[in-house]
This record gives sequence, structure tokens and C-alpha cells, in this order.
Amino acid sequence: MKIAVVTDSTANITPEEAAQHDIHVVPIPFTIDGQTFREGVDISTEEFYDKLKNSSSFPSTSQPSIGQMMELYQQLADDGYDAAISIFLTSSISGFLSTVHGLVDEMKDKIQIIPFDCHITSEPMHYVVLEAAKLVKQHEDPDEVVSKLTTLSDSIRSLFVVDDLQNLVRGGRLSNASAFVGSILKIKPLLSFDNPSHSIEAFEKVRSMKKAKLRCEEIFEDKLQGLDYPVRAVIIHANAEEAGQKWVDKLSAAHPDVDFKLGYFGPVIGTHLGEGALALTWFRDTDKKPL
Repeated sequence: MKIAVVTDSTANITPEEAAQHDIHVVPIPFTIDGQTFREGVDISTEEFYDKLKNSSSFPSTSQPSIGQMMELYQQLADDGYDAAISIFLTSSISGFLSTVHGLVDEMKDKIQIIPFDCHITSEPMHYVVLEAAKLVKQHEDPDEVVSKLTTLSDSIRSLFVVDDLQNLVRGGRLSNASAFVGSILKIKPLLSFDNPSHSIEAFEKVRSMKKAKLRCEEIFEDKLQGLDYPVRAVIIHANAEEAGQKWVDKLSAAHPDVDFKLGYFGPVIGTHLGEGALALTWFRDTDKKPL
């Protein structure tokens, strides 16, 4: 059985990774100051944040068209693929995955579309996608791939710190916004997807970015206790590379057994989190302990 792995541009899969692992990347469109761009195609991440600083309006994101997705899956079928494991940004912040679900029956006579919600996006999704490609190369059947990806996704934990909540509130991506809007300019809220709905929730109020990062470190250290598998971790930044790298260096020194990496939020996720956001995310290290 020939299986394709499909994802979207928020996973930050590089062209080299896509070519090496046979991953098909769908660019997510976003609009800023009346111009629409395809993430990873028409504009670089650096150019986006430059535009964001001088933007006269709040940027917005949208979905690839149904027609575009049908063309992609038809092309995969024509190329001899029997199934397409499709890993897209979490359904709690985008309707894209729901759109793909709607194509399952419509295209079932051409290709088996297998939507998979890893309940996250960005760098953690990056590793889920790479794991999917690895499992496919090992000739795992689709059900086994999905089962193992579910195990990996269940191990993902993420903590976010944003400079302010304005972008999340205006974009409607913060599920409990009403509890935090009143003090929006006075706090650095801690955010997480780690709740039953997998939506972005603010769960703690902290008075400074320094204290917010320290609180993230405390939670990270607490959650590491008792795990029966090794983890890898990623610090993700929204145009705050220097601050992100300093955090990587600090955590790497404190946890030499954990493989830390610096990642970034691209334009689509950066639109909602805003410049300066930082995240600490960790998950099972499948190189050290395979699924």
C-alpha cells in the first residue's frame, strides 16, 4: 500500500525535509493590509514580521480552497498513492481539518483520505509529521500509523507566553478570553492547549515575561517527573530569536538529558500570537525510544 503524508505550512516542514521524506505541504493563506500571501511560498517569516510591525490593520488567516485540496488528492491518486494521512493544524483553532473530513467520502473511490488531528500546530506538529513519514517508510499500515501518532500526540505538552492577548482576542482564538481581557495590558498570561477541548486557554496570570518563563520552567520540571520515556523539547519564538536562544541555552544546561531545539512561529500562527510570543513544548523522543 502506497501512503502519502500531507500537512500544512504551519508545521514548518522545510523544502529539504519535504523532498527527503516525501511530505506534501499545503500552504495556508493569510491576508495583511489587503494583500494575501501563501505561507512559506510568497513571503518569508522575516518579511511577515516586518510587515506586521507597520500593518495598518489586524491580519487574518483563511483556509486553502476545497478545489485546491481536491486537486492535491487527485494528483496523489494519479501518482499511485492509495491513502493520504493528512495532519493539519488543530481543529480547535481552524476549520481546515473539518473541510478535509468533508472530502473523505467524496474522494473515497479515488484515494483514502485519513485526517489526523494532533491537537497542536507549529513545531510539535512538525515532529508528528516527520514521525508519520518515518512510519510510512517502515511500511506500517494506516491504522498502525494513526495509533502510533496518537500515542506521540498524547505526549505533547505546550506552554505559551504572549506579550499581550490582543491578537488572540481579536482573532477569536482564546477560549476563555472574558476572564482575562480586563487586565490584558497588565499581565503576561500563560496559555496552553492541554485541556479536554484542546483549545487555547489562559490558565495563569503572571506579571512579567521573566516570571512567566520561570513558571513555565517549574511546570516543565514537574511534568517530567515520573515519565517512562525520554523527551525532546522546543523553544518556539515569534520574531524573538535572541530571547528564544537564551532560553534554550538555560534549559539545556539545566536538563542535559533533554534534546532542546529552537523553533519559530510562522506567519499564520504569528498572526494570532503576536510578535514576541514564546513557547516551551515537549514530547516523547521517538529517536531514543521508538513508538
